[in-house]
Amino acid sequence: MRYSKAAKKAPLAFAGGSAFEYPEGSMGVELLVSKEKIEEAVGSLADKIRKDYAGRRPLLIGCLTGSFVFMADLVRKIGIPVECDFMKVSSYESRTTPGELRLLLDHMLPVENRDVIIVEDIVDTGASLSFVRERIAARRPSSLASCVLLYKDSPRSKLKEEDIEYLGLSIPDLFVVGYGIDFAQRHRELPYIGVVEEGGAKT
Repeated sequence: MRYSKAAKKAPLAFAGGSAFEYPEGSMGVELLVSKEKIEEAVGSLADKIRKDYAGRRPLLIGCLTGSFVFMADLVRKIGIPVECDFMKVSSYESRTTPGELRLLLDHMLPVENRDVIIVEDIVDTGASLSFVRERIAARRPSSLASCVLLYKDSPRSKLKEEDIEYLGLSIPDLFVVGYGIDFAQRHRELPYIGVVEEGGAKT
């Protein structure tokens, strides 16, 4: 499913509905993907994984930190036994410029002869996901797939949509936050995906 930039202004609010006022001069966030559309996309991904891995116990490896909310919801909806682990790769040095990739946290559970699904919140350049895939593939899993919530339609991307086995939503090339995705550790708590307004990230 593809999304264009929405015109609607979204209040800064927690999932429970309570509003929160950030200090004057902080960044603004414009609604792009609603909470309901996210739930629909996660449910659809979970249904596909449940069908494809019936009778098996896949190992889900989440890419920290942005995927933690997505992975938690996905695991609850899949409805079959799974195991969970995490990896963390550092790639962003600034809002717009990716830095050199560094592995900060490796997975702990063995992947050899396992069915492995990498869970990623968003693909921008695709460099982080490619890095993780190559590292896990070298450890000889029985199968390897990627489950991505958001794919940015960007000329920078090294991955095409068809390279991702389980893809939730395709979005424009915009800087987004919410649903676990942050800017400078802010806005992870938003229950929707929003666009950071121009000039709003200079605080």
